[in-house]
Amino acid sequence: MSADLNELEKRMHGAMDALKKEFGGLRTGRASVNLLDPVMVEAYGQRMPLNQVGTVSAPEPRLLTVSVWDKGLVTPTAKAIREAGLGLNPSPDGQMIRIPIPELTTERRNELAKLAHKYAEQGKVAVRNIRRDGMEALKKAEKDRKISEDEHRQKSDEVQKLTDRYVKQVDDVLAHKEKEIKTV
Repeated sequence: MSADLNELEKRMHGAMDALKKEFGGLRTGRASVNLLDPVMVEAYGQRMPLNQVGTVSAPEPRLLTVSVWDKGLVTPTAKAIREAGLGLNPSPDGQMIRIPIPELTTERRNELAKLAHKYAEQGKVAVRNIRRDGMEALKKAEKDRKISEDEHRQKSDEVQKLTDRYVKQVDDVLAHKEKEIKTV
C-alpha cells in the first residue's frame, strides 16, 4: 500500500508542476522567457511552439527577444506573439524580434492576481481529486480485506497529511506570485 502513497505524491507533485508552469506564463512586468511558452506559430503548414522556431531570451528586465532561425518565419512569429492575448507588441528587426514588456497598470495587476487565484484553486482541486482517488483505493482495499480497518485509518491519515502539505504548497506559491505581481 505504501507504493500507492508514493504514486499519490508523484501525482500531486505533477499538479504542483502544472501550477508553477501556469504561474510562469503570468506576466508580472518583468521579462521572463516563460512568458512566451503558450505562443504557437504557424510554420511549415502546422502550429508549432515558439521555442521550436527560435530562441527566446531576456537581455533586459523589460525586454524579450526572439531570434528566429528561419528568416521566412519572422512575420508569422511576430503575428503569433501579437495575437496570443498577452498584451505584447513585437517589432521585427531582421531575424530578431524585440518585445518590450509594458508597465503593468493597477487594473492589470488586479486581473493577474485574480487569474493567479483561479490557477491556484484549480491546483487545489487537482490535489483534492488525487486525495479522493487515494481514499477510494483504501476503502476498496479494506472492503476486499487486503488491509485492516486500523491500516485503513493509518493510511487515510497519511494521505490527508500529504494532501494538506500540497495544499499548503499551493497557498505558498500563490502568495509568492501575488507578491511578485503587486511589487513589480
